[in-house]
Amino acid sequence: MERHAPMFHRLAAAYVRGRLGTAEGDPVSGNPLFARPLESLSDAECDAVIATGMAAGLRLHRFKRTMELPRVRRVLGILRGIGPASLLDIGSGRGVFLWPLLHAFPNLPVTALDRLDYRVADLRAVRAGGVAALTPVHGDATALPFADRAFDVITILEVLEHIPDTDRALAEVCRVARHFVVLSVPSRADDNPEHIHLFDRATLVARLQRHGAARVTTEYVLNHLIAVARMGG
Repeated sequence: MERHAPMFHRLAAAYVRGRLGTAEGDPVSGNPLFARPLESLSDAECDAVIATGMAAGLRLHRFKRTMELPRVRRVLGILRGIGPASLLDIGSGRGVFLWPLLHAFPNLPVTALDRLDYRVADLRAVRAGGVAALTPVHGDATALPFADRAFDVITILEVLEHIPDTDRALAEVCRVARHFVVLSVPSRADDNPEHIHLFDRATLVARLQRHGAARVTTEYVLNHLIAVARMGG
């Protein structure tokens, strides 16, 4: 079978299995590719699952594996250096960072938090389809439903500029981070009306330090500022 357009095939197959396997009337009843463990499926079998999803009208464009964004590649490199045992990704959205993360770290327990119901439903379908390392959570960055120091690393990428109460969000993020917070924001003004804040390096570093960061390093990657905060204590 000819492969589909480049995508995160195993994650796309999980999404199809999660969506169709729980659909009303169970349209895939008896299909062994929907019952076997995801990790046991070959690439060709994942393609067959994806083809079933496409035939059923599922939109899989979010899983397309185009050239990864430079900021995403850089954050993945940072995480390889850290080697986290657990990670919370805040504002997972369409999966621009989450899919490459799950692909690069298939055994890392990842909790993905989003405030939009339909986004969380999509993430739950991926988990239901066989990605057991993924735990989707519906929540708000300004009131995280987790205990103090609950995760080795928190990633909050291209999210802070959308949040009205950024100070409260940073306080919550630093509260639940055990070791590191990895954060990215636009480094220059743009025409996105949902971007209501623009941060410079000094302001971002000072605010992270105010909320408990012992050390903050920063770098610029193609119109974005990436900050890595090592938490104190």
